Amino acid sequence: MELTHDDVRQILKIIDDAAHLEELELVHGDFRLHVRRHGAVERAMASAAPVPGPAQAAARAAQAKTAAAPVPGGMVAIRAPMLGTFYRAPSPGEKPFVEVGQKVKAGETVCLIEVMKLFNSINAGVDGTIAQILADNAALVEYNQVLILIEPEQK
Repeated sequence: MELTHDDVRQILKIIDDAAHLEELELVHGDFRLHVRRHGAVERAMASAAPVPGPAQAAARAAQAKTAAAPVPGGMVAIRAPMLGTFYRAPSPGEKPFVEVGQKVKAGETVCLIEVMKLFNSINAGVDGTIAQILADNAALVEYNQVLILIEPEQK
């Protein structure tokens, strides 16, 4: 059973609504999520049965490859700090925050990740030039997935 974007949103809402709990286990078909909170630190572990069908397997493999892809030497990776939907612009039809070849300053917003209708600004960690944008606009991104590569400014 494959999870849809809406399923992930519902799961995140359940976790958010259960913030008072120290531990939560959620089973949805073949998907199992176990969250344990310790003060301000949260750890989550998830597992799922193999994805049925070659198209879904190829999509998952591509996502995993992007998340685990090594960062080219000299580049700084901007990674997804959470699972959510990646957006290149502040709203539909507006100009993207950054384009390949554009210079950015540390702290400048380079994209948004939306989780449960909350938009989180993701900032450039260094001064430099956008070398590559690896995530597709409005795509679901995984925790720690490389979104953008920045060539840092030489000092």
